[in-house]
Amino acid sequence: MRPSRRVRILAERGARALGGPARARVVLTLAGALAVDGADKGAVSAMAPQLARAFDLGYVQIGLLASVTALSGAALTVPVGLLVDRTCRTRMLAISLALWSVAMLMAGASTSYLWLLTSRAALGAVSATAGPTVASLVGDYFPAGDRARMYGLVLAGELAGTGLGFALSGLIGSFLTWRFAFWWLVVPGTALVWFIHRLAEPARGGRFRPEHGRGRGTDERDEAEADERGRHHDTPRPADAHRSDGGPTAQAARRARLDPHEDLVLDSDPRKRSTWWSIRYILRVRTNLVLILASALGYFYFTGLRSFATLYTTRHFGVTTSVATSLVLVAGIGALAGVLSGGRIADRLLRDGRVNARTLVPTVCMLTVPVFVAPAVYATSLAVAVPLLVTGALLLNAVNPPLDAARLDILPPYLWGTGEGVRTMLRTLCEAAAPTLFGYVSAQVFDGRGGDDGGTGLQYTLLFFLLALVAAGLLGLVAMRTYPRDVATAQASTQRIATSLRERHGR
Repeated sequence: MRPSRRVRILAERGARALGGPARARVVLTLAGALAVDGADKGAVSAMAPQLARAFDLGYVQIGLLASVTALSGAALTVPVGLLVDRTCRTRMLAISLALWSVAMLMAGASTSYLWLLTSRAALGAVSATAGPTVASLVGDYFPAGDRARMYGLVLAGELAGTGLGFALSGLIGSFLTWRFAFWWLVVPGTALVWFIHRLAEPARGGRFRPEHGRGRGTDERDEAEADERGRHHDTPRPADAHRSDGGPTAQAARRARLDPHEDLVLDSDPRKRSTWWSIRYILRVRTNLVLILASALGYFYFTGLRSFATLYTTRHFGVTTSVATSLVLVAGIGALAGVLSGGRIADRLLRDGRVNARTLVPTVCMLTVPVFVAPAVYATSLAVAVPLLVTGALLLNAVNPPLDAARLDILPPYLWGTGEGVRTMLRTLCEAAAPTLFGYVSAQVFDGRGGDDGGTGLQYTLLFFLLALVAAGLLGLVAMRTYPRDVATAQASTQRIATSLRERHGR
């Protein structure tokens, strides 16, 4: 069999596994948008030793490069989230990615630390669009019952991009300079603008076509319908939302005979309300607030670990930068396995009638991560540390797909963008604090226990901040209790809003 035929057969099988060519195109495009952003963050970590030499930087200055990106993004995510609920999302994502490519060019051209810091701030500002936009699109592109699994496939793009950022940027930076480690990312970023621009804008309201089922494609008639929705993305489709039964999550909540919180049930389109009303409503949903805090704590630790992974490995184990980036990439394989399996397991438990499955799986994982990561960080042998770290990375990243799908379950579809904007703002504030705080604690608090010698300061820092994951797991226990009733509330709101819109448009 010729290689070209093998590639075509594998591509066809992959498309069928994702639900057909149309669904595969959406998954790969959205995953690609997250991948380039993840690759940029991986590049900063991989190039940390070179940047430290080029600009004479310490731990705090290196951490600030990641912090300023997250901080500038946090400042814009709420306005972006509000805009996501009111405008064409695919167009927004394409424009932001084009601006991201320009900012990446600026980063590679930096001649001073201040220039580099400014370009990182610009990158954070334009990448703020990705979180709310992708979350809202995932909710409208995919059926509620498969949402955690499909979200996992999309989030896998971010991890794959981070791995490529570590590997390729480290390799390119070693042979050329750190500047090319940033510049090469402009090429995939520019290509993705074209692919995103070709995506049809889906109708709002969590509409899906269950007749296609899992593993079946979208035919030409459905493609035409998708194109029509793309041309009329502002036209309400209340009947579509009203016909949707909310998937297995809402069905499980109804079987449990859970009454909604009547004071939180919406009777009209929330997009007509003010910005502050929308934010207050989102934070009044108890499960949403708890999940936001749990997610922020998880990302806090992951960001700190990612920012200093290469530096810690080189100093603690005495290996070269290229070896360190390869080891980080191996841990990334575990992370990728986690993000692909977490949503799948949660959706399977949900179909079996476990109504709180999308909060159960993340809670168990967050409470288990320290059991593997702590000995991995403390170990002095790579043979011991790597398997433990791979397992820890798997559990840590298995948290995100079901958690992200759960946040869509507990909010009406017309607030998905705003909800993700609020969540991303609080999460990125933690991400902004993590690298600088990790660097400060390592250099100032634990300096007396070894400081930079062998990376002992970083070792104690990575162990200490595992407490953030324990706190996140405890919050997850709260979410397991509140989630089912909030699902019932969101479903009741969706149905009443649909009825209101249908009456307003004379349907």
